[in-house]
Amino acid sequence: MTRMIHVLNGPNLNLLGQRQPEVYGHETLADVETRCTALADQLGLGLRFRQSNHEGQLVDWIHEARAEAAGIVINPAAYSHSSVAILDALNAYDGPVIEVHISNIHRRESFRHHSFVSARAEGVIAGCGTEGYLLALRRLASILGQ
Repeated sequence: MTRMIHVLNGPNLNLLGQRQPEVYGHETLADVETRCTALADQLGLGLRFRQSNHEGQLVDWIHEARAEAAGIVINPAAYSHSSVAILDALNAYDGPVIEVHISNIHRRESFRHHSFVSARAEGVIAGCGTEGYLLALRRLASILGQ
């Protein structure tokens, strides 16, 4: 049986490739999804890839993951630094969570140095560009014994 991974993306990631390419690169979120889907197939994982600018929608998707996902990769974007609601939802999820940030949040503004999500994540990948998503999928595959 294929294990399903949910890849959840927070606010403004729909603008990936357009917004601050000097920070986030030129790849679009669709490009990232294509790369993740190909790797998930190689690893024997299913993939559900989503993005929302709305905190409540992300919380709802984490709740859905409780019933159908073996693991979560999440780039909460700006919600990393402000959302106790996302942390609480992740705390109600029993599977492994890997947090991803395209940029190195520790080299940026001081308010970005703290992430609520990191308190729940088995691993945090930051500053590896969009390759961080692929690293996260490999790590989840390892955790899940794929």
